[in-house]
Amino acid sequence: MQQERCSSSDRPLDPGSLLECDAERSADRLGCAAVDFPVAVVLPAGGSGERMGLATPKQFCTILNRPLISFTIQAFERLSWIGTVVVVVAKENHDLMLNIVQKFNHTKVKVVHGGTTRHRSIFNGLQAFSSTTDSLTPKPKVVIIHDAVRPFVEEDLLLKITLAAKEQGASGAIRPLVSTVIATTSEGYLDHSLERAKYRASEMPQGFLYDIIFQAYQRCSEFDFEFGSECLHLALQYCGTNAKLIDGPPTLWKVTYKRDLAAAEAIIKETLSMSACIIAGAEAEAVELAKALQKNLKMMETDVIPCAKESNTEYLSKTRNFIHISTTASNFSGTLDMVKRFEDIDHARLYPVVVVWVQLNMTNQSVDSQKTEELRAFRSLASEVILGNVLLYGIQIDHTKVPEQWERSVERLAEITVALIRDRNAALTGQLLHA
Repeated sequence: MQQERCSSSDRPLDPGSLLECDAERSADRLGCAAVDFPVAVVLPAGGSGERMGLATPKQFCTILNRPLISFTIQAFERLSWIGTVVVVVAKENHDLMLNIVQKFNHTKVKVVHGGTTRHRSIFNGLQAFSSTTDSLTPKPKVVIIHDAVRPFVEEDLLLKITLAAKEQGASGAIRPLVSTVIATTSEGYLDHSLERAKYRASEMPQGFLYDIIFQAYQRCSEFDFEFGSECLHLALQYCGTNAKLIDGPPTLWKVTYKRDLAAAEAIIKETLSMSACIIAGAEAEAVELAKALQKNLKMMETDVIPCAKESNTEYLSKTRNFIHISTTASNFSGTLDMVKRFEDIDHARLYPVVVVWVQLNMTNQSVDSQKTEELRAFRSLASEVILGNVLLYGIQIDHTKVPEQWERSVERLAEITVALIRDRNAALTGQLLHA
């Protein structure tokens, strides 16, 4: 099942981490074998985000309670063959960036101050490796330059960019042009249009032999520093290095406008909702419901385990979504055990974990869930665990021996469960819904 999950190409890109694919199939392992030289990254993040129209620069805007730049950093930190990630920020954002590094446990990051333009910031980032006295930023063979607001970068592409840069001296990702490019006259009329098939959009990441790109920046003119935008052009102009161009995937898009934040959040939520672990109690009815629910969760890969015991720690560390089925209204012990283990392994630091507690009502009595002690206890627990980035939802389902009625209830349970996991809406935590 895990192999299918890793190889499925029609699923959204994992935002910055491998969610426990088989080690043999991991691109990280392939990278370790292919990259036997030091590689580093420079992330220019000094922009003000004027096009976003927000007071907060876009790289620091939050998605699922986590700043965008943290997702981008993790895309590189997860690869063992990448050493240091130099993040270049405006001086006024230096402390903010340090707090992000500490809060989200980014261990490969060095923060430096940026310049007044993009190229000046990149040069400052490259200069961080030129100091022979700083052991934390050793000089790399290849340096990757990437935008801090492009969080969805695939491992396979990074490997291609890195190896091409080592062989050619420079490399860069490209994409087909979406729109036709036209030239206008000074009066605002059409002058001519370019033949779109002959041109490509230059994207990030871009890779360089460090000595080449550093030398190119040392030779830059003031005009280049002020108005230039293409690193590959600098390597060609000042070092005679013609870059190898590599077709990149559609996921290379850049968060530029406010609407792009919503799109990025949707991609991350969809990625995190690809699988779930169903935890059933020992009761026959709970096991029956678990198996029926698994059949109805057709768009989600699921595993069913009997209980959240220590022996199932592997599932707890791999999965972001849990469905805990209980026939006892006040039995939160299993959920509490899970949350404690999440804290021990720091499982919810980077991404929120969803726990859907399913109460299987075995009685024929109508339960006014809004007035029960169980609901108050459930809400109290939800308000506690959300502080640890765990989202706790509740669904009540009545057991019945009438096949048609039971089937409809399970279908409704599956619909609600999928909606809760995909939406990951913190505002709904602590509510006890009815299937």
